[in-house]
Amino acid sequence: MIHIRSGNSARWRVAMAAAILTMLAALAATGAATTLARMSVARMSRTAQVIVRAQCEANSTGWDAGEIWTFTTFRVEEVWRGEAPAQISVRLLGGRAGNVTTSVAGIPRFRPGEEVVLFLERTERGDFSIVSWEQGTFRIRRDIGTGGESATQDTAALATFDAATRRFEAGGIVRMPVDSLHAQVDAALSSESGRKP
Repeated sequence: MIHIRSGNSARWRVAMAAAILTMLAALAATGAATTLARMSVARMSRTAQVIVRAQCEANSTGWDAGEIWTFTTFRVEEVWRGEAPAQISVRLLGGRAGNVTTSVAGIPRFRPGEEVVLFLERTERGDFSIVSWEQGTFRIRRDIGTGGESATQDTAALATFDAATRRFEAGGIVRMPVDSLHAQVDAALSSESGRKP
């Protein structure tokens, strides 16, 4: 679902209406929607062009091609698949520009300083987007007592469509050791490389 908020002036109401129409047209044209089909870690690993463990550094927003985008800069700590520079930019639809705010359900947002594992695909503009948005986002937490690290998938609280049961259910990985998540990614990529073309 798309939400847009704006100031009360007539100019902003016109801008808001134009933004709604542009975003709806863009979503319809690309077939994108906020209904996400459930993807396993193995499937996301094979779909992603790049998988990284990274730390959020900063966020900015701006207009691009008639839409508001949030651009998040990450410092790459580890590359689990593909190649990535030391710093990457991830673009995601929505954000605040002036008095106009847009948001799309299922798109993650990040805070500076937090660590994540991201399943990424390159955009035509040379930056990155996240495979299946919140499904391709894992937040890393460190246990204060043990120092152990775990990863929780953003979709642990978001309903996704499970094709096997043909139902929408909230579900996702919760507090999996980061090493175990990395091992699942490696296993998926190993099985992919062992396949015959």
